[in-house]
Amino acid sequence: MCNEFARQKQLADAIEEFDKRALPLFGWHEGQVPNLDAQPSIRIRDTAVVVRLRNGGLEGAAVTWAWPGPRGAPVFNFRSEGRDFGHSDRVLVLADAFFEYTAPQAKGVKLKDRHRFTLTGEDWFWIAGVVKEGCFSLLTTEPGQDVAPFHDRQIVTFGPEAGMDWLTLARPERELLRPGTMGSLTVQTVRRYGVDLAD
Repeated sequence: MCNEFARQKQLADAIEEFDKRALPLFGWHEGQVPNLDAQPSIRIRDTAVVVRLRNGGLEGAAVTWAWPGPRGAPVFNFRSEGRDFGHSDRVLVLADAFFEYTAPQAKGVKLKDRHRFTLTGEDWFWIAGVVKEGCFSLLTTEPGQDVAPFHDRQIVTFGPEAGMDWLTLARPERELLRPGTMGSLTVQTVRRYGVDLAD
């Protein structure tokens, strides 16, 4: 499951792009502006930027990733199939990459291979999320052809404009919460056999 994603883009630059793409007017929850610096590695229980639809505009907030499950384990991914999110606190999580890990083929190497996924043709994207108990979780679905060789589940991603459909439920959830077509994600192996690879 996805337990790491990234936002290399500065928040100020991302917000400028919201306007260029004719997304609704953006503001921060209660005027509280979080750290605007890039976050090259966001992990479970870190804080990240989520965006909601409020009074016709987009509202950003810094929210902790993963709410506590009934047995104490953090719920960082949340299966989307068979659920109705019509009354949920739906959010979009700003990202430009997510990572999956696989066991290395080389003998004696304990560190897993690391693979970075980006949205083809875009330098940032949204991840579908929901908020519960003041924390967010990333929604997952069956893997598309791009992710299937690396994992048996994948997070739900949207292009910059397409994310609005998740906030408004302008289309049925079964159409939204599914993987993209083959080639919609670009994958790069950034660590193999315990060695970090150059970009």
